[in-house]
Amino acid sequence: MEPLVKKLRILLTAWFFLTTFNLYAAEVKNVICKQVGNQVQLTYDLIGDEADAEVDVMLTIQGKSYKTSDLHLKGDFGKVLTGKGKILWWNVLQDFPRGVYAANMAWRIVAWERVFTSPTLGAKFVLIPAGTFLMGKSGNQHQVTISQAFYMQTTELTQGQWKRLMGSNPSHFSSCGDDCPVEMVSWHDVQDFIRKLNRQEGTDKYRLPTEAEWEYAARSGGRQEEYAGTSSESNFGDYAWYFANSDSKTHSVGQKRPNALELYDMSGNVWEWVQDGYGNYPSNHVTDPAGPSSGSRAVNRGGSWGNFAQLCRTAFRSSYTLSSRSAYLGFRLARTP
Repeated sequence: MEPLVKKLRILLTAWFFLTTFNLYAAEVKNVICKQVGNQVQLTYDLIGDEADAEVDVMLTIQGKSYKTSDLHLKGDFGKVLTGKGKILWWNVLQDFPRGVYAANMAWRIVAWERVFTSPTLGAKFVLIPAGTFLMGKSGNQHQVTISQAFYMQTTELTQGQWKRLMGSNPSHFSSCGDDCPVEMVSWHDVQDFIRKLNRQEGTDKYRLPTEAEWEYAARSGGRQEEYAGTSSESNFGDYAWYFANSDSKTHSVGQKRPNALELYDMSGNVWEWVQDGYGNYPSNHVTDPAGPSSGSRAVNRGGSWGNFAQLCRTAFRSSYTLSSRSAYLGFRLARTP
């Protein structure tokens, strides 16, 4: 039988997250690729300080790239525990019925630490895997693909974290304490904060999430959840501070139940700025959408301590002018790997 793969070339890449203080890395080593029957087998070792990492596999054939979601792969990808002897199987003929005879074929196995902590803020971030989901409210949804994994802060940015970088506390509920979300910050104020944080850590990776990234993460990776973590209003109070249980004020972050991606307060506590300007949704399938880059308003998501549950739904949109400040309104950071 003629081999399925000719002149196989392995391209191994380990991605490092380097700050001025610490190295956060999951390293892929000892990759071996071979044909076994009609399948391709890849074995590798995953080395890292964390207990697990997020592993993605990318294949390039004659200049065209394929991601994990494009291929019929089984085995150790996605959330993977660190250790030796990880195995991946690729069913070539399901993806290429005529086989693969490319003279130049490249694999890339990429591993990201699932958790990142900012050395400046002490803020914890979790990795949100790439994926496709239905965005928007029922009956008015469109398909969106998030093509690259990204980090999302597990909680809303706190007053203590804001003070640590900016030296002051603008919050209306300042007596709530350092663990309560910062509020009374405009979209412009947040951009100033992000620029200063990136300079402090010698990077350009901190940012606000896009609206699509925010909803995808709030829905626990694209699930059709009515609220962040649940679709039932009967137990919504287990996940969120809102009108019925907040006593008309903010509360310390991370006290309620998280959604399936370990993100807290995506519904309730404070509204959250996103990067996008406010505009109409597209009607077709889009990849990595971003709202208008100009205009006077930006999108806010998630609802707040002062809203009924309906306004805290994962699909609900609101907006403020870029210079607006409110005791209902804060943010959480995203970070590019």
